Amino acid sequence: MSVRMTEKHKEAMQVDPELVNQLATLLDATNLTEIEVQDGDRRIRVVRNATPVYAQPPAMSVAPAMMAAPAAAATPAAAPAAPAVAANHPGTVFSPMVGTVYLAPEPGASNFIHVGDKVEKGATLLIVEAMKVMNPIVAPKSGVISSIMVENAQPVEFDQPLVVIE
Repeated sequence: MSVRMTEKHKEAMQVDPELVNQLATLLDATNLTEIEVQDGDRRIRVVRNATPVYAQPPAMSVAPAMMAAPAAAATPAAAPAAPAVAANHPGTVFSPMVGTVYLAPEPGASNFIHVGDKVEKGATLLIVEAMKVMNPIVAPKSGVISSIMVENAQPVEFDQPLVVIE
């Protein structure tokens, strides 16, 4: 990982290079892919340059032709469209950070929300744990939960859709 910052950028942004180095070190130590810190109008985001991993294509095998049910073929094609639709929905709540999402306040407890629940603005929807800190994600508006797009204890990325409120 490298942090490149010219003197011109340092002066224009008034960024403490030591803070950037500390964030880069923290990124390495925690195996996160990115970290973002905001202080007033100043926002610093450090992203790890990940090396792409290419999967081997599956080996082709010759098998007798079988007739597939048309409905079975149509169902999987519709599934990937759901996250894209939710990302464009005005009621979508996005993850403000990289971390692990928890749907309940503690293991074994009931989830904060379920599909169909009515929520008030400011109500806790779920928790995103980042660097051992539990960050409550609250409802930006009142409404009804129409979709929960994450599973409990699932890793989430910055700006990943979490919940849709109608």
